[in-house]
Amino acid sequence: MDRQNGSGDPTGWRGTTILAIRKDGDVVVAGDGQVTAGNTVMKGTARKVRRLAQGSVLTGFAGSTADAFALYERLEAKLEQHPGQLMRACVEMAKDWRTDRYLRRLEAMMAVCDKDISLLLTGTGDVLEPDDGLIAIGSGGPMALSAARALYDIDGMDAESIARKAMGVAADICVYTNHSLTVEKL
Repeated sequence: MDRQNGSGDPTGWRGTTILAIRKDGDVVVAGDGQVTAGNTVMKGTARKVRRLAQGSVLTGFAGSTADAFALYERLEAKLEQHPGQLMRACVEMAKDWRTDRYLRRLEAMMAVCDKDISLLLTGTGDVLEPDDGLIAIGSGGPMALSAARALYDIDGMDAESIARKAMGVAADICVYTNHSLTVEKL
């Protein structure tokens, strides 16, 4: 999960793909397991998707590992301060992320979902709720998002099936994404 250097990736990150899907009352967050350093695969089974708030919140992270743990801890604290209020916890975290001197240096994105809402958080203070319930971040994000949108209306495909298939498409195309998935569902 290293910083991208001008390859045109709109997320600014390569080395990960995170996909969140909300469909028919289910929420799924999936992430690949590949960690890269430059053009070298360092690990293929990293867990980039986590449960927070006693399992009621799913998160996925694109960025460095150290940044991920720092932000997961901060988000967990905000969720404890504002139980059952994911939007408020995320807005408070985004304020801190943008204004805190240490956090401001963290370059990352997070997909955060509970049973009611899906949000994209960035270090620039953005807390965005997608219109269609789909979020994709990381270098393979555009491929996973395109595949998920194409699969979304197919009869018989639930959120988890869509996530697994779309992540497979991204892994087949993006060299910084692999087929070792972590999938969490609410």
